Amino acid sequence: MKYTHNFNPTISDEELFDEIKKERESIGYYNLVHQDIGAIKEYAKGVKQKNVVVIGIGGSTLGTYAIYKFLKHSKKLSKKLHFIESTDPIELKSKIDAIDLNDTLFVVISKSGTTVETVSIFKYINSLMKCDKDNTIVITESDSKLDAFAKFHKMKTFEVPKDVGGRFSVFSTVGLVPLAIVGIDIDEIIKGIKEVYDGFFEEVPSYNALAVQAENDFPSVIPDSDPESTPKHRILKKARFFAEYKNSFNINVVFSYSSRLEGFNKWYVQLWGESLGKIDINESRQGLTPVGIIGPIDQHSFLQLVVEGRRDKTITIVKVDNFESDIQIPELTLEGLEELDYLNKRDFSELINMQADATIEAIQNLDDIPCDVITIDAVDERSIAALMYEYELLTSVVAKFLYINAYDQPGVEAGKIILKEKLSKQQK
Repeated sequence: MKYTHNFNPTISDEELFDEIKKERESIGYYNLVHQDIGAIKEYAKGVKQKNVVVIGIGGSTLGTYAIYKFLKHSKKLSKKLHFIESTDPIELKSKIDAIDLNDTLFVVISKSGTTVETVSIFKYINSLMKCDKDNTIVITESDSKLDAFAKFHKMKTFEVPKDVGGRFSVFSTVGLVPLAIVGIDIDEIIKGIKEVYDGFFEEVPSYNALAVQAENDFPSVIPDSDPESTPKHRILKKARFFAEYKNSFNINVVFSYSSRLEGFNKWYVQLWGESLGKIDINESRQGLTPVGIIGPIDQHSFLQLVVEGRRDKTITIVKVDNFESDIQIPELTLEGLEELDYLNKRDFSELINMQADATIEAIQNLDDIPCDVITIDAVDERSIAALMYEYELLTSVVAKFLYINAYDQPGVEAGKIILKEKLSKQQK
């Protein structure tokens, strides 16, 4: 007798947690909390250039951009960080024209060392000026062709660990090196991810960088905010919900109430989409669709779809508790608009959080849209790092519940192979 099936048994939280703990032996991003960052900080102190240009794409840039975008207006940074990712010729030229190349350190990042877009852009910059050991560093795997190129030209190199995938690499040299160079405190970044790590793996309840709570009971996505709650508790519960309700709610919307989180949204879309759009162990196609929107801008557009559209979406609202800004709406009466004088003398930070709260209440009142709220303590390194590391852990746990590999990307690799074949044929 032969027996086949296309269903998976339900895995308990503790069984899954044991699998995640074992995964630390082969998946390197978990262990970045323990790395020695002394060499990175020492190198960063010696950089003299005022511009730092990161040349890379996807996982080599999105996480770094997310942190820099969140922090750059709150920090007194002595250097400016630029990102050159696209091979769009108009964008490429406009970005380069706006930078003083003679006062620039180029940071070339490619885990494989052979990324077509990255190498193409690096070639173009080399045609404009000489890239050498004084103005160029390389971040790549230790035995890549790019690493060999850098060492031949005596350029400074930093290693990307082989067991750290690109979209999980922001807390490796990929993100920490350029961030440290421009003056962002990478010690605080490590503290932020370690708090989440300890809260998840050691069940430490004193994790305060993020306040998380469910906002309705249909069905509860995350447990109500509780001083005894740990990242392990809420990540497992949220991940199980995403997996068990994948056919009902297969679109996951992150609604960030700060333009500073625009980079985080982009990073989340790659992390979620590329990690969870897979074929599982039973050859069934899995996938959860990530959507990142910004409040209050998108509450005048996308929110209509959420409120009156199909019930196929979960909503995670991300708020910032303290914007560290005292800019106010002036005490000013505009002729014909006197009825709006209730806006006078309100802080804009108060206004945006009230807009968020109004959206939360509107969704909560419907009682049929799964919704949770994450409130970030402040605009600082620790908070954004904690948020991003928690999302990395959430992604890994969801993948386990779905019985897929979160760390490969065969669908992406197929396109890369076809592109290289096309380019090679044209050359011949």
